Amino acid sequence: MRCACIDIGSNTTRLLVAERGADGVVLCDVTADRVFTRLGAGRAPDGGIHPSRIAAVARVVAAQAAQARAAGARRLRAVATAAVRDAPNQLELCAAVQRRAGVRVEIIGAEEEARLAFAGAIGTLSAAASPPPGECVGVVDVGGGSTELVCGTRAEGVSWVRSFPIGSGVLTERHVRGDCPSAAELTALRGEAARTLAGLDAPSPRAAFAVGGSATSLGRLTGGRLHPASLGQALEALCSGPADAVAEGLGLHPDRVRMLPAGIVVLGEAARALGVPLRVASGGLREGVILAIWADGDG
Repeated sequence: MRCACIDIGSNTTRLLVAERGADGVVLCDVTADRVFTRLGAGRAPDGGIHPSRIAAVARVVAAQAAQARAAGARRLRAVATAAVRDAPNQLELCAAVQRRAGVRVEIIGAEEEARLAFAGAIGTLSAAASPPPGECVGVVDVGGGSTELVCGTRAEGVSWVRSFPIGSGVLTERHVRGDCPSAAELTALRGEAARTLAGLDAPSPRAAFAVGGSATSLGRLTGGRLHPASLGQALEALCSGPADAVAEGLGLHPDRVRMLPAGIVVLGEAARALGVPLRVASGGLREGVILAIWADGDG
C-alpha cells in the first residue's frame, strides 16, 4: 500500500510517496519532490509568516498532494515543524493549505519530530548497517529552524531527546549577510552553535546518523561520512565563490548552498556533543511518518 508524507519545513516543503519493500527492504521510494519555500525567512516583527509565503506553501502542497494521488498514494499525512509551530499565525497557514489543497496540516512538537526522525533513520537502515537491537544509537536532525538530538535503541526506541532552536536557516538569517559567510561570520556561526550545545549531558551512542536537508546534501559531497575532515572540505568548497556558481558546480540548489555552511557547523557541534562522527542516513522525518502510518494499520 502506497502512502505519502508532505513535510512543511523551515527551508523546504517536501513530498515522499513510498510503499513497503521486499527482500528485507523496509520502505521503497516511489516518488519524491522538494521545493524551497523558506518559511523561516523574512518574518514579520512579531515572528509571523508573511502572507506571500503562506500562499506559496499552499500552492506547493496542493501540487504535491496531486502528485501523491497520481502516484497511487492511499494515505497522505502532512506535518509542519519548527517554522510553523513557532509562528503566531500558524493557524492561518493551516487554513490556507486546507482551502487550497484539501489537506489537513498537523503541527508536530519538537519531541514528536525527533521520535519520527529517529524511526525513519533507524527503521530504513539496511540489514548490514543496522545496529544490534540493544545498542545505543544517536540521530541528529538539523533542519532550517531547529535541531534535534535523539538517542535510543532499535529494540526499545527513543530514550533521550533534546531540541534546540537553531538550524541552517535560522543561523544563516542571523549571522550571514552575503552569498557565503566571511571568516568573522563563520566564527559567529560556530560560536552560537557551540554555546547552544555546550554542557549537553548526552548518552554515549556507539554510532550516530544525520538526517535532514543539510545532511542529505552533504552526503553528496562527502560520501556519507561526516567527520571533521570531510565537513571542513565541504565547507571550503561551499565558500569558494558566489552561491550560484558553487551550486552549479556541485549540483545543488543555490538556496541550499547559502544555508549549508550553517548546517555544517551545527552538525559538527552535534557530533562533538555525542562523541562520535555522523553517517548520513537514507531515511528521516518523512520516512518515519510513513512507517507510523503503517504501524497504526492505516496503510
